[in-house]
Amino acid sequence: MTLWQASMEAALDEAKMAASGGDVPVGSVILDGDGHIIARSRNQRELDNDPLAHAEMMAIQRASHQLGNWRLDDCTIVVTLEPCAMCAGAVAQARLKRLVFGAFDPKAGAVASVFDVLRDPRLPYRPEVISGVLASQSEALLAQFFAEHR
Repeated sequence: MTLWQASMEAALDEAKMAASGGDVPVGSVILDGDGHIIARSRNQRELDNDPLAHAEMMAIQRASHQLGNWRLDDCTIVVTLEPCAMCAGAVAQARLKRLVFGAFDPKAGAVASVFDVLRDPRLPYRPEVISGVLASQSEALLAQFFAEHR
């Protein structure tokens, strides 16, 4: 198992906890430069009644506090679903070195599907993007969640 797959497994565990709390199953972890998890989070919009409580936003905030620095330029964020525009912007603003995501989001994805915020050549900072890691597991969680909630 690669580092990205093992990290995605941890993000999937977070996503499952989000679903058990009634939120869309999206999970995220942030790795330091040595590949150790320094932050983890999941969607908590329903739990917190907060439209900004996306897994990525919460993980970025936690990693910044953990490191005592808003610049996460040696870190990698791993998330089960392609980030939305807000979260993709936060990835760029935090100067994350790399984004690894699982499933593509054809309705709101802002890294490849609807927009490509992170690789826009007009931006001063563009992280590496790796997509499709354990995508089928992420897709299955999302499909099950929406089947139960529609």
